[in-house]
Amino acid sequence: MDNNFWIRNDRFHLKDRTKYIIDAWLKTGQTITVKLDDQQMTHTLEEPKEIQDNSIGRFVKITIVLPEDLDAYRSLQIFSIEKGAEKLCCELPVSAILQKRNPIQVYYDDTEVDFATQTCRMEGWVISNQQVEVKVLDNKNRPIDFEIERVKRRDILALFPEYDLDQENGFIITFSYGSSSTGTVTFYNDSFEVSREIHLSQAHYRKENFRELVEKAKNVVKNEGFGKLIRAVLRKVKRKITSAPPIPKNYQEWIAQKLPNKRELAKQRKIVFKNQPLISIVIPLYKTPEFYLNQLVDSIKAQSYENWELCLSDGSGENSPIRGMLEKIEKSDARIKVVHNEKQLHISDNTNEAIKVATGDYIAFADHDDVLTANALFENVLLINKHPDAEMIYSDEDKVDAENKYVQPHFKPDFSIDMLCSVNYVCHFLVVKRNIIEQVGMLQSEYDGAQDHDFVLRCSEVTEHIYHIPKILYHWRISEDSTAENPDSKRYAVEAGRKAVQAHYDRIGVPAVVEEGKYFGLYRSHLKRTTDPLVSIIIPTKDHVEDLKQCIDSIEEKSTYKNIEYIIVENNSVEDRTFDYYKELEKNSRVKIVTYEGPFNYSAINNHGASFAKGDYYLFMNNDVEIINPDMIEELLNYAMRKDVGVVGARMYYPDGTIQHAGVVVGLGGVAGHSFTNFKPTENGYFNRIIVTQNYSAVTAACMMVQAQLFNEVNGFSEELAVAFNDIDFCLKIRAIGKLVVYNPYAELYHYESKSRGAEDTPEKVQRFQNEIAVFQKKWPDILEDGDPYYNVNLSLDTQDFSLKLI
Repeated sequence: MDNNFWIRNDRFHLKDRTKYIIDAWLKTGQTITVKLDDQQMTHTLEEPKEIQDNSIGRFVKITIVLPEDLDAYRSLQIFSIEKGAEKLCCELPVSAILQKRNPIQVYYDDTEVDFATQTCRMEGWVISNQQVEVKVLDNKNRPIDFEIERVKRRDILALFPEYDLDQENGFIITFSYGSSSTGTVTFYNDSFEVSREIHLSQAHYRKENFRELVEKAKNVVKNEGFGKLIRAVLRKVKRKITSAPPIPKNYQEWIAQKLPNKRELAKQRKIVFKNQPLISIVIPLYKTPEFYLNQLVDSIKAQSYENWELCLSDGSGENSPIRGMLEKIEKSDARIKVVHNEKQLHISDNTNEAIKVATGDYIAFADHDDVLTANALFENVLLINKHPDAEMIYSDEDKVDAENKYVQPHFKPDFSIDMLCSVNYVCHFLVVKRNIIEQVGMLQSEYDGAQDHDFVLRCSEVTEHIYHIPKILYHWRISEDSTAENPDSKRYAVEAGRKAVQAHYDRIGVPAVVEEGKYFGLYRSHLKRTTDPLVSIIIPTKDHVEDLKQCIDSIEEKSTYKNIEYIIVENNSVEDRTFDYYKELEKNSRVKIVTYEGPFNYSAINNHGASFAKGDYYLFMNNDVEIINPDMIEELLNYAMRKDVGVVGARMYYPDGTIQHAGVVVGLGGVAGHSFTNFKPTENGYFNRIIVTQNYSAVTAACMMVQAQLFNEVNGFSEELAVAFNDIDFCLKIRAIGKLVVYNPYAELYHYESKSRGAEDTPEKVQRFQNEIAVFQKKWPDILEDGDPYYNVNLSLDTQDFSLKLI
């Protein structure tokens, strides 16, 4: 057998069952031939489009046309051909191939059996060209009642591009098995069925579970290193030793574990801080329902940090229906102050009346029908003692519904000025030092409906000491008239928010025009510039002329920004047509072809290209991208020209329109990963993060703009990172000198890289990948340990969809 050929996965086409598709790794310079027994088979071999180091090998897609009577044959043989010589790569038994031909394909990701409750939970995916049903039987073939939750599996859809049924192909099946020793889960349709027997005895389950753990451990070591495995094991051991509660399955269970219990609150009350500031909680009231107001006041009285005062301003006007209730509340605790206003007040003026009677070192803002967690003030004072410079603090929040259940948690990033200009994500629970309010003034009634958005923007203009507590400290009430439940109940707030963001730009001297965004409370900023600097578009390339031509043609034909030059960095191309195309390109006076003769090193190639660039701004692009919107370059440039910005990235799509890149999260998948990969173009992502401009720690260099001066200041790309993480490393170097990285979703491109490139599968690539992981970890230990500031520590690093981290 040929060690230079590996099969990564194989399957049949869902619609044409004669097409057998193999995703394989093939040595560079080799082609193949395919035989069924001794008969030659028709096949196609698709080469990869993405830039990669082809000095060793490449991934290919082999499509083989097999006969209908496949079961009459013994084996399929794949031969490599190199320099005219034929060599057997692999031999596949037909019996194994036929199993892949089944019209229903089922894969089980995970099976959990709880012996205490005698329940079984199975997760996986099923895919077929027809709708399928499910049944569960016990060991005597009697039906078992079960629950099934169907979920979208974008990763599976990506592997089956011909799959177009409108169904959710992921599943979670849960059932109680009682005394049954086995259970059988069957997926079926009118013509076919696939069954799996599950052994429910404790001894058998432990044996199978151990076997699965060994396989998982092998994969972790192979792809992410031995250190990753050790850390995972230590987490498991710690959970066992400390008798940690069971892993929650949803947010309801998660928040129940995270909220402090009576014992924890008692400990907090005994803590004596070095700095014990008085915190004034200011709340505007307007005909507040008694039940809601009592819940709010009770949540404040229950605070484990007790140096607070509650300042309530009643804006209900003359003959207020809540006056009597407020008099009782005021008498119930000496720390409560009530302002009775003789006329009705709008929210800004009403809040300001409460601020006027506040005497605290810090002012905290809350709404009249919401609830604070019992540790809300404690966590703020804890942070103040750790960071004495703190002048503005906000935390995470969720919502409380009509049944008093906590839902829709919002786990926020650390301070992101560009996200704040896109949406008021800070919201609750906001705590501001008194001296900041003295500088910026109180709430302004001209922004009623978005007065808090305007206030936070003004505070951000006078302080850099803004801190975020990544804990749920506030429950936002969902009621019929609240914006949490019914945004249209306050349509006037949209215009107020737009005006607030516009006023912010005007105050800081950034030319911009702000318009409403796609949804309620979202805003789009059109930044303006007064000059058109030269932009150097730097594109590394090796053969793949069609990709390069499509990339350059899209810019030439679509782009409305014309002050550009192209630096095409040639790296070891071998095809004559590549150099013919270069000659054609050089007829364009804006094109410069430069040569990098060393082995593939993405960092070195781009650095080499930049050394020939004359532009004030560098736009790094892969050769397999195609711009979508004509003002793509302007969208990047307008942000890159801002003094506080260092790098600007784009929203990128796979050819089928699904998301390829919408910002990078450091730590995702172990080191770093793209967020929202494989999301549909119609999806907005977690709290609209796909579609709003915001700050990230990094963006991909497949399309990335940076000021030339800053590029040189950080010495360009780090050449010890030849293939992986070099763009992430570069962005972190830019962040280290105090500049922002901006993700601008309004700069849009297609990226024709393969959606299923997979892991580093050859021994050479695995070793190189491990080496580059080690380099990155050594350079950036703090962010890997502490977490990406633009990603919340409560969100999973194992998925790209901002899912809740349950362990």
